[in-house]
Amino acid sequence: MALYLILLLPFVGALGAALLRANARNLEAWLAAAIAIACASLLATKYPDVADGRVVRVAVDWLPQFGLTFGLRLDGFSWMFAMMVTVIGALVVVYARYYMSPADPVPRFFAFLLAFMGSMLGVVLSGNLIQLVVFWELTSFTSFVLIAYWYHRPDARAGARMALTVTAAGGTCLLAAVLMLGHIAGGYELDEVVAATQTIHEHALYPAIIVLVLLAAFTKSAQFPFHFWLPRAMAAPTPVSAYLHSATMVKAGVFLLARLWPVLSGGDLWFAIVCSAGLASLLLGAYAATFQRDMKGVLAYSTISHLGLITLLLGMNSPLALVAAVFHMFNHATFKASLFMAAGIVDHETGTRDLQRLGGLYQAMPITATLAMVAAAAMAGVPLLNGFLSKEMFFAETIFAGEALWVRIALPATATVAGMFSVAYSARFIRQVFFGSPGEMPREPHEPTRLMLLPSATLVLLCLLVGTLPGRTVGPMLDHATRSILGAERMPTYSLAVWHGLNTPLLMSAAAFIGGLTIYFWLTRKGHPIGALTPVFRRFDGKRAFHVSHISLVRAATLVVRTISSTRLQTQLALIVVSVISAATVATVGRLQFDLRGGWTRIDVAFALMWLVGSACAIGAALQAKFHRLAALIMVGCAGLVTSLTFAWFSAPDLALTQVSVEVVTTVLLLLGLRWMPKRLPLELQNRNRPRARARRVRDATLAILAGAGLATLAYAVLMRPAGPGIKDFIVANALPGGGGQNIVNVILVDFRGFDTFGEITVLGIVALTIYKLLRRFRPAPEVMTTSSEKRDGAREPSDPSAALPTGAMLAPAVLGRLVLPMAGVVSVYFLLRGHNEPGGGFVGGLVMATGFIVQYLVNGTLWVESRMRIHPLYWIGGGLLCAAGAGMLAWFAAQPFLSALEWEPSLPVLGKLHLSTVLIFDLGVYMLVVGTTTLMLIALAHQSLRSYRRMAEAEQMTSIRMVR
Repeated sequence: MALYLILLLPFVGALGAALLRANARNLEAWLAAAIAIACASLLATKYPDVADGRVVRVAVDWLPQFGLTFGLRLDGFSWMFAMMVTVIGALVVVYARYYMSPADPVPRFFAFLLAFMGSMLGVVLSGNLIQLVVFWELTSFTSFVLIAYWYHRPDARAGARMALTVTAAGGTCLLAAVLMLGHIAGGYELDEVVAATQTIHEHALYPAIIVLVLLAAFTKSAQFPFHFWLPRAMAAPTPVSAYLHSATMVKAGVFLLARLWPVLSGGDLWFAIVCSAGLASLLLGAYAATFQRDMKGVLAYSTISHLGLITLLLGMNSPLALVAAVFHMFNHATFKASLFMAAGIVDHETGTRDLQRLGGLYQAMPITATLAMVAAAAMAGVPLLNGFLSKEMFFAETIFAGEALWVRIALPATATVAGMFSVAYSARFIRQVFFGSPGEMPREPHEPTRLMLLPSATLVLLCLLVGTLPGRTVGPMLDHATRSILGAERMPTYSLAVWHGLNTPLLMSAAAFIGGLTIYFWLTRKGHPIGALTPVFRRFDGKRAFHVSHISLVRAATLVVRTISSTRLQTQLALIVVSVISAATVATVGRLQFDLRGGWTRIDVAFALMWLVGSACAIGAALQAKFHRLAALIMVGCAGLVTSLTFAWFSAPDLALTQVSVEVVTTVLLLLGLRWMPKRLPLELQNRNRPRARARRVRDATLAILAGAGLATLAYAVLMRPAGPGIKDFIVANALPGGGGQNIVNVILVDFRGFDTFGEITVLGIVALTIYKLLRRFRPAPEVMTTSSEKRDGAREPSDPSAALPTGAMLAPAVLGRLVLPMAGVVSVYFLLRGHNEPGGGFVGGLVMATGFIVQYLVNGTLWVESRMRIHPLYWIGGGLLCAAGAGMLAWFAAQPFLSALEWEPSLPVLGKLHLSTVLIFDLGVYMLVVGTTTLMLIALAHQSLRSYRRMAEAEQMTSIRMVR
């Protein structure tokens, strides 16, 4: 249960922060910090289990027949990462409280930040690979909204789009790789995949899996050649950058590589690709960071470089290199978060991050300068700091990375050069900001409040403690983390001592330190200023390549759309129907087996006559749709009524009742929409377009015949299949004992296939919102708007909100309509409550209630209804979805699959034994969503009438003004 709370708390906190008022900055910040601290505390309680080498698992079956569960898995590695996410998250929240301006929409910020934290915890704690992919993509989305937090800035919008495009594409690759891994291993659980390592290595899909996983990891961790999105993400607020660059977003890629290291590593392909990308990122990031002008730009490129170092270590196929990679993940998180906080403090207090305008800040901001210097020294690998220890391990591993002579020479040399540039940009970062002559800054610099310095100081203290006492501070945690990945049998022997004697890695560190200072002083001498474009690589711009590719894809898509599509709705629908017919033909041709000679039964004359009437109405509606829309709508309604009678004929009262309700609601809504349709073309224009219209009718008739014949063939093939034991017998036998209901149709919808129903109502809500949005921007044709003369000739005004009842001919309908509403409410609740055992259910009940609302709008007018009754359909839609989802999630607390029915039979004093089930809660969600979607579309149509009267009043006002003049 603790693991569920760790994952759930950030999402609940995100919802709570979003609902707080805009000026509750302290409450929102402390709420977010309390949630992060609570998650870290819950994780701390699991440390004894992790220290003993146990793996804490909790799981709930999701789709057990497909090997899918919602499972959380906590071992040493995930514990370390989860602690990084929560502890640094708490520090970032405290820092953000003082960094964010009072003018910023802070509830939105903390809501997004907590959702991002929860998404990252989901990636770290997921025991199922499919589940990991879901949270992986969720981190892409939440980082997108965080980067675009200041969406009024073009650079923020562009950087967020670029980050989402690149990382989401990598997520698609990861999904493909996970599906392959699950197919080979026989399941998607991480333990099952690790156990099938040998089978995966021997499979023909092994190279494809490696490439797809690496694409996902490289895009997420901004590794070459996908590194270009990370510097553009600097448009985000600095707290976001500090969190994203240290413990969360960019670490997800290297986390995945380390997590799947036992499964995928060990081959030449892994070594070649991972080491090449890591080495390129290490060098390119370090080199580019040396020439950046923006403080956050320096840190962004240094992040690329350090992630390249971690990636290079993971590609070496060495267990000791894995230990060094995990160690540097922790170290990089501490000093990089502190450095970003220092950069944000400088920006917050001086008004600029431009290195050319900064200088001499040590006198005005000594504490900030000291913290930044220690963190930058850790980044450069100065002794007695944590960065020095992991960089020493990195240098040691490069010496023994391969047996080839060129590898044993080139790799240490390249690593030393990268270390030189790391020292160079770290020295420049400190000297140009805090020393030298004071720059021209927009504001007078001064120290921030002490609480704003506290997060950075905490992380700097951690850098010092790990650098001086590594064995006592981080040693046990590192051992547990690496042991959980490698296993006890592959665990190497290593030492975290500060001093290992005078050896080659120490000499490499000294060379990097001396060379880095030499590079810095050589570049900063007179005539060689730093801060211009990056030399050599100024023409190789990843951002430009991304934009060129994006524009090329857009142009290609535009060409395809222009070629096969049309602005005419009829042509678009014809293309859709052609595509569906083609797909169905390819899927079924040669696979249908049925006998046309047998299986015929006696045809009932009454039933045949009823269907002849329905067919005639359907054909008549198709013929009259062009010429007389009202007649076509009436005939469509008759065809729907015949369909309802057909359901009743075959003893399906649920379907008949639902169909009748749907026909009533859709007919009224279509009738309201017909008013705003444009009138037919004049006769002379019809004659001019007659040949084209004839060809269009032939095309539509052909498509209709093909589609109808195809559906008839499929229906006949299904009906002619031998009736053997199958899903039908299972449902009939288990509806009452398994679903707790005697109405088999309702049990299927809300129990056996409840997940399908949940998806359908979600789509229904999306469709309603889309229709509402389209109708809000819809402007009817001028000829259908009511004119002033029509108004004077008796066109009915919208009802007066202050009137008790309409007058004249509408008096009787208004009285009857108001009596309909409470009756509709009672009947709808009756259908809702009886649906599990008798004909009814949430869908029918919602339609009946929506019909009562429709009657009020029709007979009383929009203004009268909305002045007395606030329906709030958006609340109904959202509440319905939450209700249905909540009913499904209640099953988790009973260790049951999602949407499993839970039953309870309490004995009440007066009522006796009462049968209660979570199915009723799910059906209530369906009821609420149907009411919300129907009334939302009704309101959108009703407001078109209000718009027409407003337009009419404006026209009369302008006419009066002209007459006065």
